[in-house]
Amino acid sequence: MTFRMPAEWAPHDWTWIGFPTNADEWPGAFDAARQQIAAFANALHAGGKGEEVRLVVDNEADAAAARAMVDEAVHIVVAHLGDVWLRDTAPIAVLNGVGGRALVDFGFNGWGGKYRMPGDEDIGARLAAGTGFPTQTQHWVFEGGAVDTDGTGLFVTTEQCLLNPNRNPDLDRGKIETLLAGSLGLSDMLWLGDGLLNDHTDGHVDNLARFVAPGKLALPVATADDDPNAAIYADARARAKAHGIEVVDMPSPGLVMVDGDPIPASYMNFYVGNAAVVVPVYGRPNDQAALDALRPFFPGRDIVGLRSDAILSGGGSFHCCSQQMPSL
Repeated sequence: MTFRMPAEWAPHDWTWIGFPTNADEWPGAFDAARQQIAAFANALHAGGKGEEVRLVVDNEADAAAARAMVDEAVHIVVAHLGDVWLRDTAPIAVLNGVGGRALVDFGFNGWGGKYRMPGDEDIGARLAAGTGFPTQTQHWVFEGGAVDTDGTGLFVTTEQCLLNPNRNPDLDRGKIETLLAGSLGLSDMLWLGDGLLNDHTDGHVDNLARFVAPGKLALPVATADDDPNAAIYADARARAKAHGIEVVDMPSPGLVMVDGDPIPASYMNFYVGNAAVVVPVYGRPNDQAALDALRPFFPGRDIVGLRSDAILSGGGSFHCCSQQMPSL
């Protein structure tokens, strides 16, 4: 029986979220990053109207700090954690459509060897073991933020990440597609080019392009001349259209600078929960336009904009720090 990764908007049993533990990874923003991630957890739980949230913390001291910030019904899971980006280190769930559910645990090398932290290399296996679900171990390097899917077998990725020699230098495009077909149910891959400028992940697609419905891919549009990603957006749009995919326009937050450098601020790192779609916002003019652009695709869900600038200072946002467990 073939297993396939469902779309994010399919119902979830729970969502894992990572909670910051290392202040050195969040210079000047550690407490704010914790508060923003706690707000994300609360928005997903939505006072019991949403889904179960499992906030993964590194130790008992972090558990106490987290408990003071989140709703009482949010579950605290103590498990040795390096970084918070569970999109890339937690196991990925797949379904077979007839009541079967399994997990896939991939190899991880610190985003091409750049950011190795103890605990990240095996958090996926440890979280998987705690579920009791059958788990398939893949011995090649792959991060969940490198792909997005509409649940039909159609996936999108970037060449910058999946073809980067700092991950799997012995794997070409065809071999990667074959491995993803066997592990996640890939049947059609849209290859975009580069991800956002200065993205530490080497261009994860979940910061650039996201499916919002079967065959419909949301992509940002530059609305100012100084947008550092204008050419990247245009190239992605051309590739998606050439692939026969319907493109949905999303605004870009534009040029966002920290310490004199452009940072990969994006509205695309949203997370689709059972009751709410949580969207990172930055106090920019296009914040409300981004929320409005997503609203037609998720009727019945609240579209919630939450500040994510402190989280972004550590390298990611809401989608990056979460991983869903789809329902059977």
